[in-house]
Amino acid sequence: MLSHLECARCGHRHDADVVQNLCRECASPLLARYDLTKVGRPTDENSLWRYRDVLPVRSPDARFSLGEGMTPLVPLPALSRALDVTVLMKDESLIPTGSFKARGAAVGVARAKELGIEGIKMPTNGNAGAAWALYAARADLRSVIAMPEDAPLITREEVEASGAELRVVPGTIADAAQAIKDVDLFDASTLREPYRIEGKKTMGYEIVEQLGWRVPDVIIYPTGGGVGLIGIHKALDEMRELGWIAGKLPRLVAVQSTGCAPIVRAFDENRAESAFWDNAYTSAFGINVPKPLGDFIILQAIRETDGTAVAVDDEQILADRQETARLEGVFLCPEGAATISAVRTLRKDGWLKADDEVVVLNTGAGIKYPGVRL
Repeated sequence: MLSHLECARCGHRHDADVVQNLCRECASPLLARYDLTKVGRPTDENSLWRYRDVLPVRSPDARFSLGEGMTPLVPLPALSRALDVTVLMKDESLIPTGSFKARGAAVGVARAKELGIEGIKMPTNGNAGAAWALYAARADLRSVIAMPEDAPLITREEVEASGAELRVVPGTIADAAQAIKDVDLFDASTLREPYRIEGKKTMGYEIVEQLGWRVPDVIIYPTGGGVGLIGIHKALDEMRELGWIAGKLPRLVAVQSTGCAPIVRAFDENRAESAFWDNAYTSAFGINVPKPLGDFIILQAIRETDGTAVAVDDEQILADRQETARLEGVFLCPEGAATISAVRTLRKDGWLKADDEVVVLNTGAGIKYPGVRL
């Protein structure tokens, strides 16, 4: 049961039943906290709502589900042989709207509706805006979405089809954020509201449940805003406190492109926060985030699990996208392909061992990126 909201930086407690964005004390992201003594085992529902006791929506009537969640955990045997390490893929391409962003949208929109919010605004690199616009339409909420002009065209069409107001701007997601500063709606930007994480964390719950309530050695996540990585770490901590798992947590890996790698640079320099990455560009557009708001939480999660951060170049990402399709019949999104490139790099330098079990996140459908050439 949802108890309260807690600042990820200063720990200040906030009322979960009042509309909240960032911490009132230090303007940092807020995290949902639960009374874990009242949490039961997952239900038999075939969606992320099977974990309803650790999700923030109090009333079932506020849920506007499209069947999101419980995506397959797929072995990649041919690729595992080629890379000399066991690789499993959490395939988010099969989720509504074609990307894992539907998880955050399902929970975030449901909670917004429950709190009486009438509309949302957000900048996006594409998939998040498409998901939130479509879920907002289902919940009869107004939405205003801004995205860079290089965002995948399909995501723009999804936003327009939903009836949302779309603003397309030159530059990066940081420029898109400036384009909606004048809009007087609830800010649902990455980590500026507390509940997107709660939808994303269900990936962590599902991975563990699908492995028979055990953890893999490593989880590799394509990191832009980093909400999924933060959410998976949060889920692992909750499951350990609940007694559902024990022992060492998986090593978490943040993978970025060499064209936009603020988390990798901060990790390598042993910094607590990242610096803005100038002239950011990568064909893996979803991870083109020059300065994540939750950078300090991402870095903390990586270090607490003895993980790492790695940057891979776009040429290798595209090559591994092609290789995975050829060997496994899986057409990854570019961000998902970046995780395969990370496996290749980390195995080559010895950080990954041959007997490691590695879960990679394919965060969306490859067909949503028709402009990215192999």
